[in-house]
Amino acid sequence: MTVHVVVVGAGVAGLSAAHGLRRSLGPAARITVFEASDRVGGKVASSEVGGLLVDDGAESLLARRPEALDLVHEIGLDDALESPATGGASVFLGGRLRRLPTHQLMGIPTDLREVAAGDILSVPALLRLPLDHVRPRTRIDADVSIGEYVARRLGREVVDRLVEPLLGGVYAGHADDLSLDATLPQLGTAVRVQSSLLVAARDIQRLGAASASAPFVTLRGGMGQLPEAIVAATEATVRTRSRVTALRRSPGGWQLTVGSGRSAEVVYADAVVVAAPAQPAAALLRHAVPAAAAELGRIDYASVALVTYLIPRASVRRLPPGSGFLVPPSESRVVKAATFSTAKWAWLASAARDQVVIRCSVGRFGETHDLERSDADLAWIAFQELEAAVGPLGEPTATRVTRWDEALPQYRVGHLATVARIRSAVSRHTGLAVCGAAYDGVGIPACISSADAAVITITRALAAGRPPSSATRSRGRMDA
Repeated sequence: MTVHVVVVGAGVAGLSAAHGLRRSLGPAARITVFEASDRVGGKVASSEVGGLLVDDGAESLLARRPEALDLVHEIGLDDALESPATGGASVFLGGRLRRLPTHQLMGIPTDLREVAAGDILSVPALLRLPLDHVRPRTRIDADVSIGEYVARRLGREVVDRLVEPLLGGVYAGHADDLSLDATLPQLGTAVRVQSSLLVAARDIQRLGAASASAPFVTLRGGMGQLPEAIVAATEATVRTRSRVTALRRSPGGWQLTVGSGRSAEVVYADAVVVAAPAQPAAALLRHAVPAAAAELGRIDYASVALVTYLIPRASVRRLPPGSGFLVPPSESRVVKAATFSTAKWAWLASAARDQVVIRCSVGRFGETHDLERSDADLAWIAFQELEAAVGPLGEPTATRVTRWDEALPQYRVGHLATVARIRSAVSRHTGLAVCGAAYDGVGIPACISSADAAVITITRALAAGRPPSSATRSRGRMDA
């Protein structure tokens, strides 16, 4: 009999789970992926702006973790990998750009001479940094926010001017809310045994630098090609515009309801991977695993927007060095970051020819007023702030505003304990697993790692001898 596994959600985590299931269960297994939206890929997508295909969401993947690179190899995209053409970034502070230290771990400086040679920190803040080497270890009995811990060791200015802008770029959150253990787990472990935060950060940063030639890579032609490539390699049945509205136990496995009303459909599966974001996952698990649903419902998300500009190269006098700049919350700006995309990626510069592509990011958790602006207003004010940082740019020939509602989960203090409770509750139900950005990391490799763990859970459950149920059942319509 043929085993049938359903994956709910076709973001990177869901597609990676489907791919891992195909690898583990073989070609005979039925794998179905249901996606509520009209496309696959989640926050990995590309679309045209001014006739040029540009990434809408994630533009790169972390090369210092193996999961994404392994997947790229398995689906045959190795030849498309490309490292950045330029490195480094700046911080927009006090009305001008200041070079961000290259030796840092999420803003925590790891080379005191380099940060002293810059002009981001004041003299009093610089003088405080070496004291970290002689101060007693700060005891951490439980999880703590990154902002609280770094401020205690290095001072508030390091948090406000270095840590905050980098956290904003990755999580669209605030340092005083985000968990040290969840966002920087290696550092959280290290500072519990190492007295110096600077030494712990330096050791981790050096280890990462030694593991890859470039910290991030992309795919020539854009990251948006990754989801469809996974689908093609996996040969799963992928159904978009198919929202799973209910999940319940059935005598031999699981019963899912797809759609609602008279058109609702019942699907039976031997196992299910829920790869949806926290809130949809909570709604889906409300009856099957209420304890997990309650915990998932407490995970907040930040909404963001990306504004992409195409600007004639002839009108751009000179962009600052590096790949872009970050903006601390203390600057009270709409733009939180900007990427000089054609400077960063050679493939895009070649495709753009006589155009320059710049992408601005807007939105932090709890700050929704900027996102309430119309597309035209948001694009206009972001461009004014962009020119305030880099100088006159000329009139854009094309602009695109991409909005990602509820895009980035907020790993608040205690997040790892929340995740442990979710997984503990789910583990009591054979043939059920969860994965995605809500749990162990927001980057592409972290989502793939989460999916790999879900695949192991499902594979073990199916191997335990529970007879497949889906072969004896067929899909049918529900009468409303």
